[in-house]
Amino acid sequence: MTDTSRAALESLRDASEFKWYVIPLLLLVIYVYAVEVERRNWDVLFAGLALWGMDWFNEIWNALVFHFSDRAPVWGAAGPTAYQILIGLNIEICFMFAIMGVAAAKMLPPRETRIFGLPNRPVLIAANSAAAVGIEVLLNKAGVLTWEWSWWQPSFPFLIWLIGYVPFFAACFYVHDLRSVRSKALVVGAIFGIDALALIAFGAAGWL
Repeated sequence: MTDTSRAALESLRDASEFKWYVIPLLLLVIYVYAVEVERRNWDVLFAGLALWGMDWFNEIWNALVFHFSDRAPVWGAAGPTAYQILIGLNIEICFMFAIMGVAAAKMLPPRETRIFGLPNRPVLIAANSAAAVGIEVLLNKAGVLTWEWSWWQPSFPFLIWLIGYVPFFAACFYVHDLRSVRSKALVVGAIFGIDALALIAFGAAGWL
């Protein structure tokens, strides 16, 4: 087991590390979604939830990689935190992803708008994912986001881009563009349903 993984494991779900700033962060997330509910802006609300749900999916399989390899997760959250939820997910990251999808969806242009002559959705998925990877590289260099596997490194960021973020923004924009609120709710419900089943099953097995 790597040193950074061992350190993260020691703080995993340790309630004694709780910090009070979690409460205003939670209220900020609630406020962001409350604004969209107030405006009946279901496109943005469900798009935000879709991205958040996709992040939970990634964090679950990342924790499974750590469990079965007994060496390191694909990515790990290091450094001080108010609460370490999973080996690669702390409460600060969780709240960040809860808001990220809302922000991305609010900046979406109409579907017919083209960027450099190309449909805007694929271009924005690629661009947003690349920007997110750039930020992760900086966090990795700062030592607060750890990468212990040779194929998941700044020198080869393609997998980080393809697996780490493209599915997030693809799901976010797909749900945003669905025609009916019912369809949006069904897709988001399916994403969180899978997440919940995985958390319950793998958590009960002691794999998370």
